[in-house]
Amino acid sequence: MSRMNSKLAVVGAGAVGTSLAYAALIRGSADVIALYDIDRAKVEAEVADLAHGTQFTSSIVMGGADISAVKDSNVVVVTAGAKQHPGQSRLDLAETNARILADLLPKLIQQAPEALFVLVTNPCDVLTVVAQRLSGLPRGRVFSTGTMLDTSRLRWMVGRRLNISQRNVHVTIAGEHGDTEFPLWSSATIGEVPLRQWSVDGQKIFTDSYLTELAHEAATAAYRIIDGKGSTNYAIGIAGARLVEALLAPARSILPLSTVLDGQYGIHDVALSLPCVVSAAGVEQVLTPAMDPYETTKLHASADTLRRSLQTIAR
Repeated sequence: MSRMNSKLAVVGAGAVGTSLAYAALIRGSADVIALYDIDRAKVEAEVADLAHGTQFTSSIVMGGADISAVKDSNVVVVTAGAKQHPGQSRLDLAETNARILADLLPKLIQQAPEALFVLVTNPCDVLTVVAQRLSGLPRGRVFSTGTMLDTSRLRWMVGRRLNISQRNVHVTIAGEHGDTEFPLWSSATIGEVPLRQWSVDGQKIFTDSYLTELAHEAATAAYRIIDGKGSTNYAIGIAGARLVEALLAPARSILPLSTVLDGQYGIHDVALSLPCVVSAAGVEQVLTPAMDPYETTKLHASADTLRRSLQTIAR
């Protein structure tokens, strides 16, 4: 294990956890990728399947049903929990997954006391608050993928409409990773052109009605995928691997992640997504981009929804 310069632990060997581990393995997101789950047969089979491909990767794979697999990880990504079924909202999972997290998190911290803890399990915003309260760790060390995937979905949709690479589409989804999320259309650009001003043959493409349609499509994309195949796993796996890379890189990145807010836009003690400066120290800074009055109202409505969900969870 002399190559262990960086270590990623993925907790949960279900569809999301294994997809994230697979993406991280292919991308070389960390030197060592450890997969942990209480289901011994499942996790050992998944670890073996991943390890058999490491002749062709720069990373190594380990893991199993012993929590010591997580030991000394730099980043711990938690995907374990009850999964979302067709017809369920993410918030419907809150109480069940909060109980699972309450049991699991102290054990993970014991194994990896210096790690950054990333929540992927839904509802990730609610669980971020629960995890930060349970752990007592600084807000910047306990956070979730938030709207990182939702933002990627939206940029893909905009790019597809114009046949332009989504790398040139700059728009962020803020708020809950769920039904109350919303795009920051007021600051969105394609290249250097404000998105609302983009036109083809003199006709503006992104009308108010079309922007509403795009926002709805991005917010509800997971429901359609779950209806069709039972879970969303590949895209969140790739997004999670990219986040791990940002957390292990020497340079800082800006990504839309969910952290426990401390006064941004007047919001306290609720976790939701805003652009964040991230590094090996975790979330260093939560940015406060300019919002128009409609977006500010939407942000506070999202925070109120999440606050109500938090209140339903037994302390």
